[in-house]
Amino acid sequence: MPRPTNPAVRLRLLDAGLALLHANGFHGSGVKEIADTASVPKGSFYSYFPSKEEFAVQVLEHYWACIDQEFAVHLRDHTVPPLQRVENFFQAMTEDNQSRNFALGCLIGNLALEIADHSADARATLADVMDRWSGLLADCLREARLDTADLPAQDRAAVIIEAWEGAVLRGRIEQSRRPYDRFASTVLPRLLGRRVVAAR
Repeated sequence: MPRPTNPAVRLRLLDAGLALLHANGFHGSGVKEIADTASVPKGSFYSYFPSKEEFAVQVLEHYWACIDQEFAVHLRDHTVPPLQRVENFFQAMTEDNQSRNFALGCLIGNLALEIADHSADARATLADVMDRWSGLLADCLREARLDTADLPAQDRAAVIIEAWEGAVLRGRIEQSRRPYDRFASTVLPRLLGRRVVAAR
């Protein structure tokens, strides 16, 4: 009879995978390296994940859960006006990227470029994560009465995320905060109906 899996070991593998896939990409992170980083025998990896592709799908879910826990609290803070909550969310995400010198980008975007064309499961998970993210933003937009026939809140939220992902990509290329500042001072205010100020 196979030994039951250990949730703590599974979490160690996901934490190791998140760090390695974020830094080195899917193709640059081997199963042995992931297992070694998690202090787990390589053979045990497959007791938890049937394939590296499925592991990447679960790492995406883990990454989103971390974002939801650490940053989406801003979007759910009803003591703050809804548009300010959106701005606070992206400001917190910017500060987190700055703490890593803007070098890693967004794992969602990174893996979309690497594996979405080759994995239907990864593509479905990426789409689902994007929908959940859009949904959180759209709730704030509806509360702020930014839900119109020409631009529904869910679509406006999607455009915001698409603009953010572009800023993150360019910030990674330049390893600079400037694209984030342009997003915060020019793009986001326009989409939120705020006053636009010059980017720093």
